[in-house]
Amino acid sequence: MDDRVILRVGAKVLIPFILLFALYVQFHGDYGPGGGFQAGVIFAAGFVLYALVYGLGNAKKVMPPAVVHVCSALGVMIFAGTGVVTMLLGGGFLDYNALAHDPHHGQHWGIFSVEAGVLVTVFGVMVSIFYAFAGRRSS
Repeated sequence: MDDRVILRVGAKVLIPFILLFALYVQFHGDYGPGGGFQAGVIFAAGFVLYALVYGLGNAKKVMPPAVVHVCSALGVMIFAGTGVVTMLLGGGFLDYNALAHDPHHGQHWGIFSVEAGVLVTVFGVMVSIFYAFAGRRSS
């Protein structure tokens, strides 16, 4: 892998910007195109690029498969937990108006938490799929 200096340096430069762009898409999703799904895929793409350039073993050291599987489940729990919290506060399932004193603020926090759950789930599932296929041996 020492003969790929340009590729490794290029990846080191690009990966932080890829992850930052994923966060931009996540936080801008309330006001324009984007949101949790797109941000999760972009965030996973940063890790896939890391794995392709530095090797699957190094990628699994940075993001172990157990953490990726926990992310997959945690995102669903954040999504469903938002609905449960709204029900406990007297609203219906995913009735965001119950989350704050003002319905506008409640909608904002509800959408934000649901989109965060989607980001975490999509990231975990995409990286899990990549690990599953990249770890296979050709016969």
